[in-house]
Amino acid sequence: MIPFKDDNPTSRFPFVTISLIVINTLIFLMQILYSPDPRGVVFAYGAIPHFLLTMKTVQPIHPVLTVFSSMFMHGGLLHLGTNMLYLWIFGNNIEDKLGHARFIVFYLLCGVVAAYSHALTNPASMIPMIGASGAIAGVLGAYLLLFPRARVHTIIFLGFFVQIVRLPAVFVIGLWILIQVASGLMDNAAATRGGVAWFAHVGGFAAGFLMIRFFLPARRKKLFSH
Repeated sequence: MIPFKDDNPTSRFPFVTISLIVINTLIFLMQILYSPDPRGVVFAYGAIPHFLLTMKTVQPIHPVLTVFSSMFMHGGLLHLGTNMLYLWIFGNNIEDKLGHARFIVFYLLCGVVAAYSHALTNPASMIPMIGASGAIAGVLGAYLLLFPRARVHTIIFLGFFVQIVRLPAVFVIGLWILIQVASGLMDNAAATRGGVAWFAHVGGFAAGFLMIRFFLPARRKKLFSH
C-alpha cells in the first residue's frame, strides 16, 4: 500500500515543506557524490544511542547536534524517496495549519523526541540512526488528529493487479503506525535487531499527535476545540 496524494487543499504555499525536501535531497547527494567514505560520514554525524544518553563521543560534533544532522541524512534512494513522499503528501497541510515558523519548530521537535525514543529503547547501541522518518512520523501523528477523514489516494497491490483507491487518512496512517509498533516489538524480541529504528517512528508519531494542539495558532485552536 503506497499513498501518493491527498484530497486536502491548502491556503498557503508550503515553503518549509518544499525546503525540507530540497535540503534532504541535496544532503543525500552530497553523501553519495562528494564523500570519500559514506559509511564514515554516517558514523560521524548519525545519532548513536549510546552517545545520546551518555554524552560521551568520539564524533566530530556534540551528540545533541547529531540529533539534528541525522534528520537530514538517508541510507539510500528508497529511504529518501519514501520519506520525502510522505512529507510531501502530509506536510503541506500541517504547515498550512501551523504557519511556516511553527511548523519547522514542530517538525524538528518531533525529530528530537523520535531520536531519544530510539535511544531509550536501545541504550547500548553503537549503530547510528539517520533519516527524517521520526520527524515525518510526527507530521503523520498531527495529520491523523486534525484530518482523520481526509481522503488519501493509495496504490494497493493485489497480486498481479494494481488498484488505486481513496482511503480515509485514519485508515492509511492508522495502519502505518500499527505496523511500526508491531515491527518494533518483534525486532526487540528477536535475537538480532534489524536496521530500522521502529521506536523512533513510534516516538515521533506520539509526539506529533500529542503536541499539535499546543502548536496550533489561537484562532485555529479554538476552531479545532469546537
